[in-house]
Amino acid sequence: MNVESMVDFLNGIIWSNALIYFCLGAGIFFSVLLKFPQVRLIKDMVGQMLNGESSENGVSSFQGFAMALGGRVGTGNIAGVATAIGFGGPGAVFWMWAIAFLGAGSAYIESALAQVYKEELDGEYRGGPSYYIEKGLGIKWFAVLFAISAVLGVGIFLPGVQANSIASAINTAFGVSPYVTGAVVVVLLAFVVFGGTKRIGKTAEMIVPFMAIAYIIVAVIIVLVNITALPAAFMLIIRSAFGADAAFGAILGIAVQWGVKRGIYSNEAGQGTGPMAAAAAEVSHPAKQGLVQAFSVYVDTLFVCSATAFMIIITGMYNVSDGAGGFIVENLPGVETGPAFTQMAVNTLVPGFGQAFVAVALFFFAFTTLLAYYYYAETNVAYLFKGSKNHKLYFLLTKLGLLAMTYYGSIRTASLAWGLGDIGVGLMAWLNLIAIVMLTKTGVATLRDYEAQKKQGLDPIFVPEDLGIKNAEIWKTIGARYKKKIS
Repeated sequence: MNVESMVDFLNGIIWSNALIYFCLGAGIFFSVLLKFPQVRLIKDMVGQMLNGESSENGVSSFQGFAMALGGRVGTGNIAGVATAIGFGGPGAVFWMWAIAFLGAGSAYIESALAQVYKEELDGEYRGGPSYYIEKGLGIKWFAVLFAISAVLGVGIFLPGVQANSIASAINTAFGVSPYVTGAVVVVLLAFVVFGGTKRIGKTAEMIVPFMAIAYIIVAVIIVLVNITALPAAFMLIIRSAFGADAAFGAILGIAVQWGVKRGIYSNEAGQGTGPMAAAAAEVSHPAKQGLVQAFSVYVDTLFVCSATAFMIIITGMYNVSDGAGGFIVENLPGVETGPAFTQMAVNTLVPGFGQAFVAVALFFFAFTTLLAYYYYAETNVAYLFKGSKNHKLYFLLTKLGLLAMTYYGSIRTASLAWGLGDIGVGLMAWLNLIAIVMLTKTGVATLRDYEAQKKQGLDPIFVPEDLGIKNAEIWKTIGARYKKKIS
C-alpha cells in the first residue's frame, strides 16, 4: 500500500458518516440549547468585535477575530468550495451553509471555553482545547492527545494544502516554478512568525479585511453580470441538496459528506483551532469573544464561500464526478477539480483576468491561514512543554518544522496534500467535539451570565466563582483590572 492509498484508507475511517452526523448533531444541540445566538445576538457579535482593546498580554477582539478568520478564510474558500462542487455537485453548497449556521453554536461554545480556561505563558494568553480539557475535565491524557494531534495537524499536515494551492495557482497564472514560489512564501512567513503573536495579529488585522472585501466585490460583479441566471443557480443548489434534481440524485449522500467536510475545513467550527485564537484576545467576559468567533464562521462560509460557489455555478464553470471515473456534468473537459473552476469563472468577466486574480487572492487567503496555523501549533507546543526551561527551543523547532512543511507542500501533489489535511482536520474535530459536549454546562453558563449582566445594564465582567466554575484562576487578575477601570 503506497502513501496515497494509506491516506485515503485513514480518511475513510476518520471521515465516516459518524463524524458527519456528530458535527451536524453538535451544531443543532448547542444552537438549540443556547437559543440560537447566531440569530438573536448578531448585533452583539459585531459590537464586541469592534469595541475591544489589546493589552500587554492579549490582542484586541478584532485582532483575535482576524487571526481566527485568517485561519478560516483560506484555500478552503476557493479550492475547497470548487472541490465540494466537483465531487458532491451543487447541492454540497447547501450543506456548507447548514454546517456554518449550525456550527456557529459550536464555535461559540469552544471559543468561550478557551477564554474561561486560558493561561498566561511568557506574558501572552494561551488557550484552546488542550487547556480546557485539562482544566475543565481534569483528563490530562486526553488534553495531551489533542495537543499532539493539533501539532501534527496544523504544524505538519495542513500547511501543505495552503502552500500547494498557492504554488499551483501562481504557476498557472504566471508560469512561476513551485520551487520559487515555495521559497518566497517561506521567507515572508518566517518574517512574520519570528515576530511573535502581536506581529501575527497585526498582520492578520491588515490583510484579512482587505482580501475578503476585494474577493467578494469581484464575485458580486460576476453575479450582477449574470443576474438573470441567479434564481436558477440558487434553485439548483437547493434541489441538489435534497436529491430532487434528477442529475444529482444519485450522489445525495456524497453531496452531504463533501459539503460538511469542506464546510468544516473552511470555517473550522468545532474543529478546535478557532478557540486557540479566541484565547489570545483581551476581553472582560468569555462570552464576548465567543460571540465574535461565532460571527467569523458566518463571514467565512456565508460570505466568502458563497461568493465562490455562486461564481462557479452561475457561470457553469464546473464538472461533477460520478464517483466511478466519469462525469455527471462535464462543462470543462480536461480541467482538474480545484481552483481552476474559480479562475475560469472569473475569466468570464474579463478573459485572462481569472488566473491572475485567483492566484493573488489565494496567496493572501492561504498566507494568513499559514500564519494562523503557526500560532495554533505554537499554542499546543506551549501546552505540551509549559514549565520546561527549553520551551523557546521547542518554539524555534516548531517554526522551522512548519516552514519546512510549507516548502514541501509547495512541490508535492495536490491530492496527497488535501488527503493529509483532511486527516488533520478530522482528528482534531473528533477530539474537540467530544470535549465541548462534555463541557456543555460551563459553555452555556457563560452566555447566560453575559446576558443576565447585559439586562442589568452592565458591561459584563466574568467572575467564575459566581458560576461555580473552578480552575479559571487568571480571571481574578483580569476581573480586578476591569473593575478598576470602571470604578
